[in-house]
Amino acid sequence: MTMPRSRVRTIRHIFETNPAGIALWLVTSRLWTRLRSSLLAHSLKAPGLHLGPGCRVIGGRYIRFGRGVRSQRDLWLEAVSSYESQSFRPEIYLGNDVRFSDSVHLSAIERIVIGDHTLVGSRVYIADHSHGIYSGDNQSSPDEIPRGRLLGGGGPVTIGRNVWIGDNSVILGPTAIGDGAIIGANSVVKGNVDPNCIVAGAPAKVLKRFNASNRSWERK
Repeated sequence: MTMPRSRVRTIRHIFETNPAGIALWLVTSRLWTRLRSSLLAHSLKAPGLHLGPGCRVIGGRYIRFGRGVRSQRDLWLEAVSSYESQSFRPEIYLGNDVRFSDSVHLSAIERIVIGDHTLVGSRVYIADHSHGIYSGDNQSSPDEIPRGRLLGGGGPVTIGRNVWIGDNSVILGPTAIGDGAIIGANSVVKGNVDPNCIVAGAPAKVLKRFNASNRSWERK
C-alpha cells in the first residue's frame, strides 16, 4: 500500500524541523494515534473518527457519531449511565465533521446534540446537568458533600450546524443554540441562542446578528 503524498510531506517536514530522536518519537506517536483512532472508529461505528492523545470516551453505547468527527488532545466524552444510586439513559449525538480543540469535556445524563460542521474551541465544558439540584423539587443541601449530591438540575443541550464555540466557554442545559451562531470566548451560555448571531459574556448576551440581505454582521 502506497503512503499518501500528504503524509509523506508531513513526515519529511517533521524530520527537517526536529532532531532525529524527537522526530522519530513524533512520527511514532502519530502512527499510534492513527491506529488507536481506527480501532475506536470501528468499535464505536464512527466512520473517519480521529482522536488525539489523551482522549477518553466513556459510555460509548450511548454515543452516536457522524462522519469525520475529529478531536485534538484530551477530549473527555462522557455519557453517564449511573452515578451512586442514580441510573440514566443518556444520549450524545455528534454530527458530521464536528471538530474539537484541546481539553473539551462533554457530559450527559439526558441529551446532548451537536450539529454538522460545528467547531468547538479549547477548554470548553458542555453539560446537561450539575452536581446538585438548586431549583424546583428535591433541592440539594449545602450540608451534603458536592460529589455526593444528586446529578440533575439541567436539561437537554442542542447545538445547531456551523456553530463556532470559543475557548473556555461553558454551556449548560437546558440550552438550544441555533445554526450559524458564534459563542465568544469565556462565555457562559444557558437558554436559547438565536441562529446566525454572536453572543458573549457571562451570562452570554447577543452582540451582533447576521443580515442576509447585505451579508454583514450588525450590532444588536
